[in-house]
Parts: sequence; structure tokens; C-alpha cells
Amino acid sequence: MELPPQIAQAYSLVSTGRAREAVTLLSRLADSGDGPAAYQLAEWAREGELVRRDLGLARTLYGRSAQAGLIEGARRFLALVAAGIGGAREWQQALDILADLARVDATAREQLAIVQAMQLTPEGDPVTVPAGEVLSEAPKVTRFPALFTPAECRYLAAAAEPLFEPAKTVEEHTGRELRNPIRTSDTAFFPWVGENPAIHALNRRIAAASGTRPEQGEPLQILRYRDGQEYKPHIDAIPGLANQRVLTMLVYLNDDYEGGETRFLEADLTVRGKQGDALLFANTDSEGRPNQQAMHAGLPVTKGVKFLVSRWIRERPVEG
Repeated sequence: MELPPQIAQAYSLVSTGRAREAVTLLSRLADSGDGPAAYQLAEWAREGELVRRDLGLARTLYGRSAQAGLIEGARRFLALVAAGIGGAREWQQALDILADLARVDATAREQLAIVQAMQLTPEGDPVTVPAGEVLSEAPKVTRFPALFTPAECRYLAAAAEPLFEPAKTVEEHTGRELRNPIRTSDTAFFPWVGENPAIHALNRRIAAASGTRPEQGEPLQILRYRDGQEYKPHIDAIPGLANQRVLTMLVYLNDDYEGGETRFLEADLTVRGKQGDALLFANTDSEGRPNQQAMHAGLPVTKGVKFLVSRWIRERPVEG
């Protein structure tokens, strides 16, 4: 896709070592109401690229780009307002922005319909969550029936479809993400900058069911397992991680496939969830160390395609 001329000029300046001039150019244009310039500056401020990382500035600039008519800028501004990143969390304002955006954007209309069907408090938290059923004590495994509705499950699977890429695992000694034959599924991530109000509200429901804060969750990911794909035995906790993955929440988005059960080896427990069911399990022992009893596997799918939510929950809030 061809860049707007002012953005192309800025990148040309950067490529010749004149980054400060590029920032000055875009800042001047953004101050005059140029949407693409404000959006590009917001991206740099969010990423800490060429300018100091400043999430408050990024939020302001995304808002300016939205006022100038950029739908992608409105989407990002909306995500930051809903989640309280770069400024106060304003759930009602987020809903108002979403309603305005829904007038011109089909994606926003779909998100709004999902949110409007939820029973939420004025802060966007679930009014109730289903009671959990403990399936195992060692490791602690709890099932929450129908945590997500069928419509929510269908929405997530469809939203993930254009984002899927081959899944990776974290290399223990370096922290790098690499392709690994133990995990053959595809993955789609929804990082906080793309966490629209529908996904944010679902993340808050996961937090309520797990007894944690929404900020403790890593970005929501959707896993897709085609025929023959699997996740071989593994533990979600990472040795030496300073802010450990203490819990994992899985939500089954469909059940019209064969195989693909979740298997806990040490507990001799095999779970096949119905659409919308969730599974919460602990990854660490009482001292916060990776727990070998939490070894589990996503067994191979033998027919059809399996879609699954996975949200890793840290001991403390995750930095944006």
C-alpha cells in the first residue's frame, strides 16, 4: 500500500539519518490537524521508536488522528481508553466512541452488538460469572461451564481468522520466540493496542473467573488446530521468568471437531470442553516455581478444526 506523501517524506528523512527532522515535520502537520501524521507519531511514541516511549502522548495522538477521520486511529484510541492505557480508564467513553465508530465501520458494529448483549456493570465488569467445578487438585484444574456465549465464541474465531500465523514457543534460555515442533497450531494475538471493547470485556470476565486483575493477563490469543495439529506435553510457566505465568485460562470456541482433548498427564485427566466452556489451571507450585504436575498437552485433532482461547495470567500486572 502506498504511503501518504507526508509519511513517505518522513521515512525518507529517517533513512538518511535525519530522524529529528522527520519528527519535527510530522509534529507540525499533526498540530495542524493532519490525521496520518498524528497516527504515525502515535505509533512511534507507542513503540519508543525515534521518540521517547510515551503512552500518554500516543493516546492523545491516536485521538487526534481519529478526529481527523482515520478509522484505524479511532480503533487504537478506543482500545487505550477502554483499557486505561496512557490515561484514565473510561469505559462509558469507550462505549460512546464505539457507538460513533459503528455508524461508519462494520467491524465496530459487530463489536458493539457483542458488548450490548453482555450483562456488565458500569465499569465494564461482568455482573456474574458461572461457578467453577474443580476437576483436579494436583494440579488445580477448574472448569467454568459456558463462560463465553456461542455468539462471543463465533465472534472471536472470526476476528482471529485474518491474523493467524504459525504458533511459536519461548526458548527457555534466551526468551526468544521460535517455531518448535512440539506446537504445530496457528495463533492469532490481540495485543492491548488492538484490544477492542468486546475483547476487553471478555478479558475482564476471564479475570473475574480466575480471581485476578485484567492487567495480569498477557494478550489474548486464539489457537487454531487443523487436522493432525497438536501441542505436545509442556508447562506454560517459564523457568526463571521474573513475572511468572501462574495461571492459564482456556476457552473452547467450538466443539464440532474430533480429537483435540486437553490432557493433564500427572493428574490422568482428559478434558473436552463444550463451546464456551473454560478451563483454568495453575502452572506453579506453592513457592511460585514451575510445577511439573501442570504438564499438559493439546492432543492431535483427528477431524475438523478446533478453535481455542488461551490467556496466560502473570503473577503481577504485565507492562504494556
